[in-house]
Amino acid sequence: MKTIDELLAAGVSGKRVFVRADLNVPLDGTTITDDGRIRAVAPTVKALSEAGAKVVVASHLGRPKGAPDPAFSLAPAAARLGEILGSGVAFATDTVGQSAQDTVAGLADGQVAVLENLRFNPGETSKDDAERGAFAGQLAALADIYVGDGFGAVHRKHASVYDLPARLPHYAGYLIATEVGVLKRLTDDVRRPYVVVLGGAKVSDKLGVIDNLLKKADRILIGGGMAYTFLAAKGHEVGISLLQEDQKGTCLQYLAEAEKRGVEFVLPVDVLVASEFPDLKTKAPAHPDVVSSDAIPADKEGLDIGPKTRELYAAKLADAGTVFWNGPMGVFEHPDYAGGTKAVAQGLLDSPGFTVVGGGDSAAAVRTLGFDENAFGHISTGGGASLEYLEGKTLPGLAALED
Repeated sequence: MKTIDELLAAGVSGKRVFVRADLNVPLDGTTITDDGRIRAVAPTVKALSEAGAKVVVASHLGRPKGAPDPAFSLAPAAARLGEILGSGVAFATDTVGQSAQDTVAGLADGQVAVLENLRFNPGETSKDDAERGAFAGQLAALADIYVGDGFGAVHRKHASVYDLPARLPHYAGYLIATEVGVLKRLTDDVRRPYVVVLGGAKVSDKLGVIDNLLKKADRILIGGGMAYTFLAAKGHEVGISLLQEDQKGTCLQYLAEAEKRGVEFVLPVDVLVASEFPDLKTKAPAHPDVVSSDAIPADKEGLDIGPKTRELYAAKLADAGTVFWNGPMGVFEHPDYAGGTKAVAQGLLDSPGFTVVGGGDSAAAVRTLGFDENAFGHISTGGGASLEYLEGKTLPGLAALED
């Protein structure tokens, strides 16, 4: 795929450049609680602006129902992008309507505009090729050149990600080029031992990646809510912990496959449990108990890995040549259940290897818990996209940037 450096070398002054970004940031009302994705795309936007392009930034945010919804407006993200760039950013109050057309037409060389949430238009996410293509055509009318830099959306066959690049000269932005380079290091050029840490709520969310990484990894460490389905599959009581009963058979298959391939498949040896889920608003003390992972009381819920597991996982990371981590170890949003996720993050920092935090909740946890982002090898902006790449899937947004 051609990169933004090639585009800049050819010259973009006076050209309208459409940047498909990922500004899908978490909001508390209109307050952005984590601006990592905005900061990640800023270098691409800044480089184009400084080269004299008229930059049109577009993104989705959340899951509106194909119609305008103030709760999902990109206005706060546009304002934050302007703060990061150190210059004003124009904001269009629609996607391809009069406001978008007038806003783009009013741009001077070097100026930046952000369009309203692309998912306010049903054509963005439509499964009908014609409807999606029609919306892509309207977006194409706003630009001369396309730059794909929304890595968090490249696994979606959406109009702005998949159909629009076919209608314009297209290039990969700095973020996508970096993300693809990192993922190749996790698949084609791996330093060993290769350790994968998987957490999060559900086994079903990670089926494909576990299946594929069993062929590549040396160790797989499991935490988060998904761990309890593995423990239940081994015949252990898991109380009222998160459990996917229908996935127990699959878990047993993975455990058997790991043993067959000589892959260490490590489950928690102890967990923090409580009678109820913690209050994440007040952060009131939860007073959890620590129990062995094979002795969870029937009326308790597992909410984090325990101290022995933290030590075990740190030891398994200590000599790693490559680490990929996706998914928290517990309910890290509450201080009483953040210890497991903190321990894994610290284990990555202490590891001598190339460390990748695989986006989503893991990236949010790193920032929430106060770790220096620059101390990790890479923090991805796209959890779902990273996982699908590691599953071996073709990602529509990346395929669309290939020539």
